[in-house]
Amino acid sequence: MSSSSTEAVVDVTMPQMGVSVSEGTVVGWRKQVGDWVAYEEPICDISTDKIDTEVPAPAAGRLTEQLVDVGATVQVGTVLARIATDATPGQPHASESEPEPPPVTSEAAAATGDSPAPSTAQPAPAPQARAPANGARRYSPVVQRIAEQHRIDLAQVPGTGRGGRVRKQDVLAYLESARPADAESAAPEPPLHIESPYRPETEAQPEPRPEPAAAPALPSGDGLSHMRRVIGEHMKRSLQTAATCTTWIAVDFSRVEAARRAAGTTALPLVARATVETLLELPALNATLEAESYTRYDDAVHLGIAVSLGEDGLIVPVIRDAQDLSAQGLAKRITDLARRARARELGVDEVHGGTFTITNPGQFGSIMATPVINQPQVAILDLEAVVKRPVVVTDADGDDALAIRPVCILGLSWDHRALDGALAAQFLAALRDRLQAIRPS
Repeated sequence: MSSSSTEAVVDVTMPQMGVSVSEGTVVGWRKQVGDWVAYEEPICDISTDKIDTEVPAPAAGRLTEQLVDVGATVQVGTVLARIATDATPGQPHASESEPEPPPVTSEAAAATGDSPAPSTAQPAPAPQARAPANGARRYSPVVQRIAEQHRIDLAQVPGTGRGGRVRKQDVLAYLESARPADAESAAPEPPLHIESPYRPETEAQPEPRPEPAAAPALPSGDGLSHMRRVIGEHMKRSLQTAATCTTWIAVDFSRVEAARRAAGTTALPLVARATVETLLELPALNATLEAESYTRYDDAVHLGIAVSLGEDGLIVPVIRDAQDLSAQGLAKRITDLARRARARELGVDEVHGGTFTITNPGQFGSIMATPVINQPQVAILDLEAVVKRPVVVTDADGDDALAIRPVCILGLSWDHRALDGALAAQFLAALRDRLQAIRPS
């Protein structure tokens, strides 16, 4: 949200909500032209492929313009409305082109404390929420895409959103209810990047994961989906912007595995906590670089956790002030963010402002990757699968022997414009030492 060139008028813009979100749809106006708006009071509701949220007022004032109709899809940064900040509560904002104020109605008098003069004129009707023409229902881009892929008549789908609006969850529930009862015909739920596939032999082994169902064939000539194109553009822009290098290190996860079993969590929150501590020790990696502006965060880590949304792409919710949370606190926050990311319930403030990101594709069994930096951050940590490997261990007498240990390869992609390889290696070594020294709580 930004101010226009006129100091007394503030623009309300379509906010940025995640690295791969480039547009949003206005699904309803909470305020109408002439209404008084308090600071951070919701003005309208918007929907994107990943988030349904409210747009708050950037300043207090009177709403003077609505520039986007309900149902319209516009790019991030588009001006949605304007607020006159020189107006006062109970006093409609009038321009020079309006020579006479409107008649004072009994409703307005009650708000201002004035007594209206006797008049035979009828009170002006209260402003109504703008509705789609002819009662047509409006749908977000992701809802329309799912409906097109599965040939669903959206008029038959009951909506649970505000005003009966059909949300992504409604379409998926309708699709699930229409599928055959045969379990083999159901596709698995899109996984989230929050868990390692490694399990000790003493634990019950999970059932073999079914082969993922083939993605619906795209109609001829359609190519990539809009979301995949946006993600691709962001990744390509990152590679073109940053001088990306990747450094790897092998870590003995024996203590991590013991600690996570004792805590009843996955390895990710333990790695996240150790990462936060290492970033506070080496804050040069806890930073952003925009053009020539390098900003280092010495005392606060706003940690991004990459979450896969299956066919809908990915999103990076941010845990603000992660340094204030224990491993158990991080585990709860990560689980909550992952759940709400899948349900498109994240707020605008939860998907931007990160200073460092962790991505965790290891649950699929991969052992090494080169993650793309989440711009404008300067580094991203890749957590891979924990796999039992033969390693050389040295006893107290200095004798070497082979042993079986759970090992994880951590990868760090970093921007050579802001960092050097020695610092990246120092960070990974410090992180490894922390993880190998973890003790069950």
